[in-house]
Amino acid sequence: MDKYSFSTLSEAVNTLTQEEGYKEDFEAEETCIKALYSKKEYQPKDLVIINSYRFEGMTNPSDESVVFTIEAKDGTKGTLVMSYGASTTQNEDLIQQIPYKKD
Repeated sequence: MDKYSFSTLSEAVNTLTQEEGYKEDFEAEETCIKALYSKKEYQPKDLVIINSYRFEGMTNPSDESVVFTIEAKDGTKGTLVMSYGASTTQNEDLIQQIPYKKD
């Protein structure tokens, strides 16, 4: 069971960054998952999703977003935010290939 229950996406990202050490921002590009600060590039097999938190839009429930906490095999920890909708720029297929951590 996760110890957090977040009200907003920004609260989740701030808490995970400051209190849990998920300092990196990941982004799913066309052929890799990129760490935006370190500029490292990863394949889904090099990462594991530790947890995910889903949020619905305040005015439109179909405006959903998810923040994933991710750890790389090299120890890098960060978050990846994926918004659902027409304006998403993330490679959803690549994100879906990242395995979830087994308990």
